Amino acid sequence: MQILASVLAAGETPDFFGEVAALLIAGALIAYLSYRLGLMSIVGFLLTGVLIGPSGLGLIRTESVIESAAEVGVILLLFTIGIEFSLEKLARIRRLIFIGGGLQVGLVIALTTGILVLFGLDWRVGVYTGCLVALSSTAVVMKFLADRFETDTPGGQVALGILIFQDLAVVGMVLLIPMLAGEGGGALELGWALAKAAGIVALVLLLARRIMPRILEAVARTCSPDIFLLSVAAICFGTAYLTSLAGVSLSLGAFLAGLIVSESRFREYAFGEIMPLQILFSATFFISVGLLLDLSALMQNLLLVAAFVAGVLLLKVVTSGLSVLALGRSLGTAAYASLMLAQVGEFSLVLERTGQEIDLFPLAMGQTGTQTFIAATVMLMVLTPFMGQLGAALERRLRRRRPSFQPVETGAAAAAEGEPFNHLADHVIIAGYGAAGRKLARVLQEVSLPYLIITLSPDGANEAEQEGLLVLRDDYSRQRTLSLAGIDRASTLIVADDEPVMTERVVTMARLLNPDLHILARTRYCNEAPALSEAGASQLVIEEQESMAQLLTYTLTRYHFGEELVEQQVRALREAINEDGERGAVVRLNEASLQSTPCTHLAQVQEVRPKSQGCAECLKLGDEWVHLRICMTCGHVGCCDSSKNKHATAHFHATGHPIMRSFQPGEDWAWCYVDQTLI
Repeated sequence: MQILASVLAAGETPDFFGEVAALLIAGALIAYLSYRLGLMSIVGFLLTGVLIGPSGLGLIRTESVIESAAEVGVILLLFTIGIEFSLEKLARIRRLIFIGGGLQVGLVIALTTGILVLFGLDWRVGVYTGCLVALSSTAVVMKFLADRFETDTPGGQVALGILIFQDLAVVGMVLLIPMLAGEGGGALELGWALAKAAGIVALVLLLARRIMPRILEAVARTCSPDIFLLSVAAICFGTAYLTSLAGVSLSLGAFLAGLIVSESRFREYAFGEIMPLQILFSATFFISVGLLLDLSALMQNLLLVAAFVAGVLLLKVVTSGLSVLALGRSLGTAAYASLMLAQVGEFSLVLERTGQEIDLFPLAMGQTGTQTFIAATVMLMVLTPFMGQLGAALERRLRRRRPSFQPVETGAAAAAEGEPFNHLADHVIIAGYGAAGRKLARVLQEVSLPYLIITLSPDGANEAEQEGLLVLRDDYSRQRTLSLAGIDRASTLIVADDEPVMTERVVTMARLLNPDLHILARTRYCNEAPALSEAGASQLVIEEQESMAQLLTYTLTRYHFGEELVEQQVRALREAINEDGERGAVVRLNEASLQSTPCTHLAQVQEVRPKSQGCAECLKLGDEWVHLRICMTCGHVGCCDSSKNKHATAHFHATGHPIMRSFQPGEDWAWCYVDQTLI
């Protein structure tokens, strides 16, 4: 903390900050270019690492920081995969895990050892190289499947089952490699390590069933997104760390943590909260793999690397395909899964470093073997998306040729099978389940209109579920939540939230996802209406306006005015209220402060009306603010410097308008940016 304080006080930039900035900027640019070229983002991230790495432009030198972030990326990626899965699904693929995965790993190690022995190498080198080649990249394969919505397809489940076994096999491999060099313990120690790993996995699964759902329920009752996110992150990293103490890989521990959360009714909420972090850190992981590639070594050993890549592809396609066929799966599924798994994984890089420490090298070729192995690993990861697409095409062709095979759903259709609300169409979405939401739901139920309730309130959700109503427990301002609710198929969204900022955020996101959706929003005050209309609300119910209209109607009727006159006056009242709401209340500077201020820019100040009731830029970004400021030249409303985005200051730099006044209730002070003085 003292170091951090001194750095901040001195205004210095941390040494690693420039490299992190270069990584993110280059990653965003190359990922965008990859998208424009029709390539998967994984390819863009890997190429980014190669470009900015030590052998490329040399923008990244402090690899330890990047490696740490990359490790977090793998953990978060496997955690989200675990959330999307469940213990029931895991139980259904147990044969894929232990029989399919066991066959695949065993065949790769046996064939690699046999081939290298035929070339005159020691069998220990063969076993060591076989262990390196046997493992596939869980991160790359699962990212590919998730991007294509194919995690739940037969081919996706086969790949996942084999990958889970490979992660379990890492426990034994880490202990086996020192034994190959005559170091470490014996078979008894290996057996004890495997038993300990199995025990902690069983304990984690027990927690998933009995304890963790209750904990998440209690946390959700706070209705605090901050506390919920911290709790979910604690479950993820805490479980991964505890399993690592038993020798299980961090990634498998994170996957188990995701399974724990998947047993809770708040799984979708947890997924939405953790997803932005997962995207950022998993991108860092793929970039970090690209950093490992030494371009000069690749060019010097190009033929050797090409031969290694071809050999691994052939070996893994054959062994994975045979393992899948042995399970009785179709030839198309075998082709798809084997081509997806035809690469070397991130844990192979860890095992390779372990081997270096005891003078074991791939193919017994010393540093040349190491550089060849790393170059081939990166190349195979880059090829994975293309191999996966080739596998999907082969599967479709084989399925057409053999109609007796069981149909395999791919893409969005498979994803839809796993969605609980995919049957809804032309339905109503109720965002918020307070008093108004409850009344709306009961009316819709009575008239038999299809609808879905979205709420984060545990009590409200429990009540609705007990009545047999459809409920999604999640934050309805998030894109993924609205997508799960079928926003693209819905006819109407009713936003019944009490907070105007949240209402505007939901309306903005819903309009972006479905331009034709009819959005009905409720707000309390007239001056909140313009921002909601601008955000995309089709129709507004303004409580202040309705109450005043009812008062006027009652008063005129009480004095026996005619119905036509009453309607005319109510219509005039509504128009006047709407006009005033669009203008907003006039904002002025404090008269007393004007007499004593040293500011020289008062001539540029005028009475202004706020252009919005919140920070428009933050609302578009889906962010929050701490305080609001209003420009005394044009009425622009932006967030303060204590807020994340500092839009008020950004407005000054963009326009040169000198004076910003506080837009907080009860505050009337202002600040001149040019004269640096309080008014």
